[in-house]
Amino acid sequence: MSGVTRVAPFDRLMRPVHQWVWSGAERRVRKLLTFAEVETDGGRDILRAAEVTSDPLLRRLYLEHAIDELHHGDLFRDRGTTLWRGRHGTREVQLNGNPLPGGHGLDDLRIEGEPDDRLLAFLHVAEKSAAGRFALYRELVDDDPPTREIFEKILRDEVFHMNYTYTQLARISPQAYRRQVWNARAKRLWNRYLRAAAAIAGVFGSVMLTAIYFVVLPPFAWFARRAERREPIGFTPIERRRQQPSPGAQY
Repeated sequence: MSGVTRVAPFDRLMRPVHQWVWSGAERRVRKLLTFAEVETDGGRDILRAAEVTSDPLLRRLYLEHAIDELHHGDLFRDRGTTLWRGRHGTREVQLNGNPLPGGHGLDDLRIEGEPDDRLLAFLHVAEKSAAGRFALYRELVDDDPPTREIFEKILRDEVFHMNYTYTQLARISPQAYRRQVWNARAKRLWNRYLRAAAAIAGVFGSVMLTAIYFVVLPPFAWFARRAERREPIGFTPIERRRQQPSPGAQY
């Protein structure tokens, strides 16, 4: 596999949006801190993979990979915290969501019950995607040399992760490694589709509820007010049609 990282066409297409995300100081801080969480969680998952694999070489590589991911999390967290404190002092930052997806997408990673070939294929696809996206991010933070330096360092690690996963996948599954990579790409694409569909459904549901509130409910409110004007003011006496027996009459 080539060590040259290429930005995916979709990310190139979305470059203006990525540029908008990184141009804002608040958004930049949240993006860095979100990356810190993703990298740290991914490192823990890969540590678990090192525990369950029976291949000694993969165990060593997984451990090195996990250490890199945990270190990346520290780098992103330290940089994000530094930028935040430079603007807001010691006030704690609140992560209210991620403007755009980024990093590895290792939230989709499942360790238990996954054979090494499928795990390596997933990691290869995720690392290749992350390398291309980090290469783009490196271009967008030219105004912030310390952040750019972090991306350059992490990008070198991502290229190593991308290459070793492909090499080891070809070693343990020489007959089917290409198919495993395509399956991992299809699964990743399907998971992205599900997330996008859920987000679109949420937006559609909000629009529908808003339309119901402003279109359907006003006629009911108008009828309720009209009926209210017909009602007499105060209590309305209830006519007693028959004499109610005394509670002690049966005795």
